[in-house]
This record gives sequence, structure tokens and C-alpha cells, in this order.
Amino acid sequence: MKREKQVVVIGAGIGGLTAAALLAKAGFQVTVVEANPYPGGSAATFFHKGYRFEAGATVAGGFHESGPLRQLGDLLGMSVAARPQDPAWTVHLPDREISLWRDGRDVAGLFPNSQQFWNEQQKIADLTWSLAARGLPFPPVDWVEALQLTRLGLANLLSGLRLAPFGARTVADWLRRQGLGGDARFRRFIDSQLLISAQATASTVNAVYGATALDLPRQGVHHLRGGIGALSRQLAETLQALGGKILYRHQALGIHINEGRAEGVAIRQGKRAAQHFVLPADLVIANATPWSLERLLGESSPPRLQREVQRRHDTQGAFVLHLGLRADKLPPQAHAHHHIISDYAGSLDEGHSLFLSISPDWDETRAPAGFRAATVSTHTRVQPWWSLLEKDSQAYAERKHAYAASLLDHIETVFPGFKAAVTLCLPGSPVTYQFYTGRHKGMVGGFPQSSLLSARGPQTGVDNLLLVGDSVFPGQSTAAVALGGMRVAKLARRKLRLDRQTANGETN
Repeated sequence: MKREKQVVVIGAGIGGLTAAALLAKAGFQVTVVEANPYPGGSAATFFHKGYRFEAGATVAGGFHESGPLRQLGDLLGMSVAARPQDPAWTVHLPDREISLWRDGRDVAGLFPNSQQFWNEQQKIADLTWSLAARGLPFPPVDWVEALQLTRLGLANLLSGLRLAPFGARTVADWLRRQGLGGDARFRRFIDSQLLISAQATASTVNAVYGATALDLPRQGVHHLRGGIGALSRQLAETLQALGGKILYRHQALGIHINEGRAEGVAIRQGKRAAQHFVLPADLVIANATPWSLERLLGESSPPRLQREVQRRHDTQGAFVLHLGLRADKLPPQAHAHHHIISDYAGSLDEGHSLFLSISPDWDETRAPAGFRAATVSTHTRVQPWWSLLEKDSQAYAERKHAYAASLLDHIETVFPGFKAAVTLCLPGSPVTYQFYTGRHKGMVGGFPQSSLLSARGPQTGVDNLLLVGDSVFPGQSTAAVALGGMRVAKLARRKLRLDRQTANGETN
């Protein structure tokens, strides 16, 4: 009797759970290992003092027609209670407010010279969404994916020709060609939106990727009842209904490699347990960053992965506030999502750009009666926090307090009276984020998408070990990591079936 192949997935983020559920549906034995007592990773919702706070991501997209999460729901027979939010969010620039409606009315009205840019942006985004819906395997990792990509390109040759001129451009190049390069206000607006969706600004973000990243408000933003973690909870329940397992409060310590192949994952129950056990695996999927994967592999880390980790610079982290708010003291115009930019010059990190998300009044599961839950975040460099903590823990604590006060002051300038509504304030630095999510140094959001030629695929240098999550193209966001998870599930199925065909009658 042939046994089913064993798949171990490290990390219950959206990408890992997507791949796990699809592989369980295909008939493989799947076990997900998660250090936290809940699923979701960087898109989780955690419970504290009657509030449900977002651990990281606060905006959910990809539920539009043919969108990745709509596709995933159809594949798994899964329905997520999601309500559309229009406008997606409101951008507060120093001298104007722009609500990002699906029809783009405010942007076109406040920046009338930008209409041609948005016309092109929508055409490019429509093409890329269409290609993504057909299972775009980019960058290809083997001859099968290369053939799939070639066929997809030939079938959509005209679309490819339309995209080609933008493939080697940055968004800044594109703006200059449109005569918008000298519009400082519009450039600041574009830079701020790209930073939260592509982890970089117009001067480095690839134009094709940037067009798609800027398209989220048009495709539609949704609220999930119970917070963004509702999606991962539903995926976890679907996985278990399909026969898969999730080991919560179990931490992966290492991946065992034998003769160039992964054969098991060392696991301990709890973060302080002295003993561990090994979970055998025919294939391992790591919902992790390359840095974390190298740590799990230790001395068995392939040279290619070692070089990658040494070559890559730290990406951005986030300073976050989790707030409990009195609903009756909130300014009336403080609805769901707000993006606040304090000035038109200088960097957009370290509090100069912040994102505020407030739980909707119809979702009573997010906060005690009469209160609302909120998350505030700003990009920040990770290393200074770690260096300060190592050098002077008191100075580290003071910096956290100062950052929290500064973010609240910024919000107060836009919504006078906001601080009076705050009854609970939990600040978190990249150090905090690493502790709760396991992200290396607390870095967030994947890699800046500066070139399609440098996009990272799921390969690791070990044939039966694959990477999934926001490090893998197309990068960050629930929609993107779900696309990555679906691709990795296809790749894993092919590898496992090939192993089965060459096993020559493997038996129990």
C-alpha cells in the first residue's frame, strides 16, 4: 500500500495556509507548524483586554471578480464575510485631503493633469490582473514553469507588447514622460502610496508593478468581520476540514537535510521547552523570510541562499500603536482608514507618513461595547532599535514612548480631539514585531519591487524545500501572498507526484 506524501508547512501565514489547504485538498498529508496560538502571521488578529487588534496588515484586497482571494475561495469552497469599503482610505496631505474612491473621483479632481497617467495605470493594472488570474509563474523556477510562461505570453502577445515599454521603467520615469515629474504634490502622493504597497518610492519601483500596486483602491478594499485574521482563521478551518493538521504553539527549530533533500523539521512545543521532536517530511514549505530560512537550515544552508542573505540589505520595519478608543469621543470624520503625510519634503519614514485603521462600528467583535480598536503604523529602520536596546534599554524605552507621543500628535493635527478618545495604547517597535511574528529583525512587507528581473521565486536551493510569503513575487498584501501560495501549491504537487512516480512502489 502506497502512503500519501507528507508535507510540513512552517508558519501559518496566509501564503503558508493557502498552499497547505490546496495540498490537503489534493490528497496529501499536510501539517502546519505555528509558534503562536492563532494563525495569520503578519496578517493576524490577536486578542487583548477585550479588543481584537491587527498584528500587521489592516487592509484586505483581492476579493474583486477574478481576484486572488475570490479564486482561492472558489477553489476551496470557502466564503469569507467581507464588506466593501469605499473609499478605500483617505490620504491627508499637508494642504489637501484625497479620498481614494473606486472611481478615482477625488484624485482626478485634485490633480486634473494626472488623468492620462491614471488611464494608462488602469490599462496596465487590468492586464497584470488578467495575467495573474491565469496563474502567472514568474519568475519561472523550472522548465515546466518556463513553458507555462511562454504559452501565457504567446496567448497574450498583444498584452505583452503593451506592457513591454513599462517593464524597464520606474514609476518616476513614467511620471516624467507624462509631464508630471515636476509636480511635487502629486509626486509626494504617489510616493506615499507606493511606500505602503510596494515598500519603495517612485524613483525605484518598477512601472508595471507600481501600476498594479496603485490599483488596490480601484479593485476594492474590504473589511473582514473579526479583523483581517478572519481570513487566516477560515483558511485554517478549511485546512482541518480537508484532513490537514495545525500544531499551534509549536516552534520550528530547524530543517533536517540529508543528501541534499529536506527530510524533516525539528519542532518543540512552546518557546521554552527543553525537548523537541522531528516531524518527517517528503516536502517542506517555509512561510518565512530568506534570513529565517537560512537560520532554520544552519550548516545545511545552500551556498546560493547564503549569498542571497549576505547580499540583501535590511528592509523596512514598522513602529505600531494598538489603540483602544472611546467611540463617543472620536471625531465624527474618523472613519475606517486614513493615510497621514506630514510634509511635502524629506523621507516618508519615522513618522512622516502614518497609516491609521479604525475598526468599523458594525463589527462589535473588535472591541468592548462603546469602544473601537485602532492600529497606527509608520515605517522605521530596524537596526537603530536593536542597537539602542543592546546599548541602553532605558533609552530604548524612552524612544518608544517618544514615537508613540509623536504619532498621536500627528493624528491630533488631522483629527482634533483624537487623543481624548484613547483609553489604551500599546506601542511596538521592530523588536516587538520580531518577538510576536518571528520576522527577522521585525522587518515587514517583503522586498522593494525595483526590478522585475530581480523578483524572487519560491526556490531555495533544496529541491523539496520551497519558500512562500511576501518575500516571493508578487510580494506583500493578502492578495499577493495568496497568489504566491497558489503557485507554490502547484509546484509542490508537481514535485510530489514526480517523486511518487519514481518511488517504484513505495509502501508503508
